[in-house]
Amino acid sequence: MSGMRPKSTSKGHGFFLFIKIAFFTALIGLIAAAGLLVYLYGTSLPLADTDRNSRLLDSEGQVIATFSAGGKNSIPVPLNAISKYVVDATLAVEDRKFYSHPGFDFKGMARAALVNLEHWRMAQGASTLTQQLARNLYLSHERTWTRKAKEAFYTAQLEMKYSKDEILGMYLNEVYYGHGAYGIEAASQMYFGKSADKLSLAESALLAGIPKGPTYYSPYNHMKNAKNRQKIVLDSMVETGSITAAEADAAYEQILALKPESERRSVEAAPYFRDYIRKLAVEQLGIDEKLLEHGGLSIYTTLDMRMQQAAEQAVNKGLKGSSGLETALISMDPRTGYIKAMVGGRNYVENQYNHVFAATRQPGSAFKPIMYLTALDTGEMTSLSMFESRPTLFRYDDDRKTYQPRNFGDKYLGEIDMRRAIAASDNIYAVNTILKIGTEKVISTAHSMGITSKLESVPSLALGVSPVSPFEMAAAYSVIGGGGVQVQPTAILRITDAGGRVIYEAPKPSGKQVVKPASAYVLTRLMEGVFEEGGTGNRVADLMKRPVAGKSGTTDTDAWMVGFTPELTTAVWVGYDKGKSITTTDAHRAAPIFAEYTEKALENVPPKIFPIPEGVVSVYIDPDSGKLASADCPSQRLEVFVKGTEPKEACPGQGGSAKPENKEMLQDGLQANDREEKKSWWSDFKRWLMD
Repeated sequence: MSGMRPKSTSKGHGFFLFIKIAFFTALIGLIAAAGLLVYLYGTSLPLADTDRNSRLLDSEGQVIATFSAGGKNSIPVPLNAISKYVVDATLAVEDRKFYSHPGFDFKGMARAALVNLEHWRMAQGASTLTQQLARNLYLSHERTWTRKAKEAFYTAQLEMKYSKDEILGMYLNEVYYGHGAYGIEAASQMYFGKSADKLSLAESALLAGIPKGPTYYSPYNHMKNAKNRQKIVLDSMVETGSITAAEADAAYEQILALKPESERRSVEAAPYFRDYIRKLAVEQLGIDEKLLEHGGLSIYTTLDMRMQQAAEQAVNKGLKGSSGLETALISMDPRTGYIKAMVGGRNYVENQYNHVFAATRQPGSAFKPIMYLTALDTGEMTSLSMFESRPTLFRYDDDRKTYQPRNFGDKYLGEIDMRRAIAASDNIYAVNTILKIGTEKVISTAHSMGITSKLESVPSLALGVSPVSPFEMAAAYSVIGGGGVQVQPTAILRITDAGGRVIYEAPKPSGKQVVKPASAYVLTRLMEGVFEEGGTGNRVADLMKRPVAGKSGTTDTDAWMVGFTPELTTAVWVGYDKGKSITTTDAHRAAPIFAEYTEKALENVPPKIFPIPEGVVSVYIDPDSGKLASADCPSQRLEVFVKGTEPKEACPGQGGSAKPENKEMLQDGLQANDREEKKSWWSDFKRWLMD
């Protein structure tokens, strides 16, 4: 039958048709793949979560922290600042073919795909380090096909745009090691208290095993699990040839010097200050929290990182050996109100409450300078005003109420003046003072100085029974150190958006004169006596190498040291959170923290005397009579006064008249001031030079 076509011809035609279809399909696939690669290469990667976080910058413009909803603790470091053991351990246990594959382990993916198809769900994965990095940076951890497709695209883009070393460095800085630590440097500091480049083989193997299950393999949570995982990592390193079996055995047997969990601290700088800035930005400046966390804002602050580190070191040293004792340190420049350092507690990881703003703490005798400033500024008292220091029952409220304070240790000094009362922290003198000038005047002065807490109009206000915060105390003392000028405390200088545009700028520092400069200066000179012989701060006098004024305060539950130099005002508080009484040892911790911090913070600043304002005179007086010293007076002391309040009458010597020096001083108080300050400056300089 001539009309029939041979079967072989039909089969051949079908085969060639199949080949053509396959060829064109493959060609289209290759073109599509090439197009996809070109598209991916030319397309920017999305912003990583960390890239969108707003940044906190210090006074030098250096980034010190970021804002994120999860409170990530991270310290990015370059790859060359990470121990080689960490790199080898991570590659051995996570991705042995990292440097040879294009971002995907195809053999592992095929094996995982078979398992997933068998279970008809995402039961197993085969992620390389690049895939893990893509997921950590840009995606959630949900197991869906859509997320896997996006992960593949981002993985390819990472491999195209970065070198293998760059990808590995990003991974080691991003991966989660548990307990809030992101990145190997944060983990190294948290677990071992050292930088990542100092990690040993044993330490590196332990850390490299944690990301598999940060909770399950945490040495703090499950040491046995952590050691088992460490063994797997070490064995993997032997298999890859990076260490020998003997080295692996020795590392596994090594006892690790883990930091006690109670000593774990935030790895981010100034965490309490960061939280304070967040509160200011949201509550005072009206910035939305989502914008703060993911708007790419740059927040420029007044924080001085060198002073901040000095504050943290002083607190850690000062609280050493204590258990449960909390603290607060707030430091600001009295000339500008700029906050320079803030420590809100002993350990941010354990307690995020910022004690700087705890308005429930009694300042005790640290409140007295506010009262004495009121007495000096109203002219109702001078540094020579006398009261009898003896057990006294005070009557007030038209004799309807009584109050009987006691001096510490029941020590009474007899008739004393204001200088000695401040140095010795005499309670009887203080209550006599507040009853003389009136509680309402003291409250008014306190509020004008920055005290916002409610103050009770009772005689015991003189002894600091009304609670105030360390922040308020620092603000108030800044008025004394700042020549009677109240300046608003400032932490944020300006804020810029992701495009660098300024969206907030703080006004230039300006203050309000709330007390006379002369009154503030006279009180400052009296408060310098706290650190001299017989003063309550004398035990730390050897630590202070510069002129400093301050006042301690102690109650049953609180201990304070608040003071200032011409450049810095600092309030230090120590106590317990739950109303527990402090011991004598606890009470003596505040002053050393203050002294250690002040000297370290100002170590590069030459010592300066307190500037002398107009309206101050200096005269020699007879401490016994409170009158001008005569040539025959057995004891004499140079004292400063608000001009017009100095004594005019000479002490009754043996026929003596006022010292010639006093006559000259009364004629020209400013000349006397100059002589005294030159003498003071030279004495301070010699002490600083000799030490």
